Amino acid sequence: MKLHELSPAEGSARPVFRKGRGAGSGNGKTAGKGHKGQNARSGGGVRPGFEGGQLPLYRKLPKRGFHNKFAKSYAIVNVSDLNCFNDGDTVNLTKLMETGKITKALDGLKVLGNGELSKKLTVEATIFSASAKEKIEAAGGKTEVI
Repeated sequence: MKLHELSPAEGSARPVFRKGRGAGSGNGKTAGKGHKGQNARSGGGVRPGFEGGQLPLYRKLPKRGFHNKFAKSYAIVNVSDLNCFNDGDTVNLTKLMETGKITKALDGLKVLGNGELSKKLTVEATIFSASAKEKIEAAGGKTEVI
């Protein structure tokens, strides 16, 4: 197949309808905009959420919650996810990204204690939960806080 042989699927691409091209076109004169008024003008119309001067809904509703811009967001891994590594391996953020257990590094790595660990690993992370630290050390591994 070559570039000049490509074409859209049958019925998927409609020809552009040209508005305001004479009375015989079926959509001439006012081109579907009616007579005068804000919406008939060039550049006319109102912004999204405008309610004709009435107090808009987004201003009537109360503001809710708080977003802490200093909060840390960690890439999270469970202890059970570490079983894919070999005995004696050092597990860190880059190795977890290579294996696909994590997609983004965010503000560091947090290891949680869900599941069981059967391998002896050295795990390097920003934060460990108490149960994760316990399970890694019970399996004969080490935890290193970066």
